[in-house]
Amino acid sequence: MVRDIRELTDDPEAYAAELHSRWTGLLSYRYIGRNHGSMNTGPEDDTVTLRRDMRNAAGGLLVAPLSISSPEGAVGSDLETVPNPVVHSCQILDPGVDVRRIEVVDSEVLHPGTRMGYSRSRIVDADNPKRVLALTEGQGVRLGTPPGGLQKMDEDKLDIVDSPDLPPLWQAFGASRRADGHWVLPPLATHVASPDGALHIGPQHVVLETAAMDLAAASAGTDLLQMRSWHVMFLARAKTGPFRVDGEAYPGPGDLIAVRLTLHDEGHGGKRVSAASALLQVVRR
Repeated sequence: MVRDIRELTDDPEAYAAELHSRWTGLLSYRYIGRNHGSMNTGPEDDTVTLRRDMRNAAGGLLVAPLSISSPEGAVGSDLETVPNPVVHSCQILDPGVDVRRIEVVDSEVLHPGTRMGYSRSRIVDADNPKRVLALTEGQGVRLGTPPGGLQKMDEDKLDIVDSPDLPPLWQAFGASRRADGHWVLPPLATHVASPDGALHIGPQHVVLETAAMDLAAASAGTDLLQMRSWHVMFLARAKTGPFRVDGEAYPGPGDLIAVRLTLHDEGHGGKRVSAASALLQVVRR
């Protein structure tokens, strides 16, 4: 099992070394290209350059890169606390077919409670900030308090060049579709784990959205779909794996399809670790 950094709270040097290793090796933000000024040294940059692997078959934005870029649930950075997500939601207003870069703006802490935190942001076209693409909001919880004196870290960037040969996000994050039809993530590894030793939100958003798109496409008879509303509840720490997605699609009026999903930790007795709901729209050309 991946170590929970809270085991090192009484050893500040070991805690700092472990946090540096885990943060700089975490795939989620590095692969999407999201810099966090609260954790990384250097100039603050809340933009993300979009690539083909961040778009759906209709050319619109996937929700996973938006949700990873704006995780919300403000309870403080990993330098100040041991954070854990509880709820995340994202509503996509504009699919951004012609947008080159997004920017997370107006990040607002709604309530910095003693244990729980609530926040929200807007995602806009970085080259035309008046163009709002999506709204995000979330709730998080503090699992613990790290030792004092932790410092910001040099970002270990991944230079991923946009190309038709880029693998889809689900493949980059290690997901696959099993012979039984379920989308799964492999057993937990450090590069996809949060410092507390649980599956990070990044791969969860990716595999859940992939399964949602798959189920909706089977229901609609087309993969030309755009996510419109995305809501995820993180029920428990996903600690073992493999992680299996169960889900069902519900055709609605017009071009709308709803999908409900559950992520299970098969290595932990099939425990439910996340639940998501999605509202998608068929794209007519």
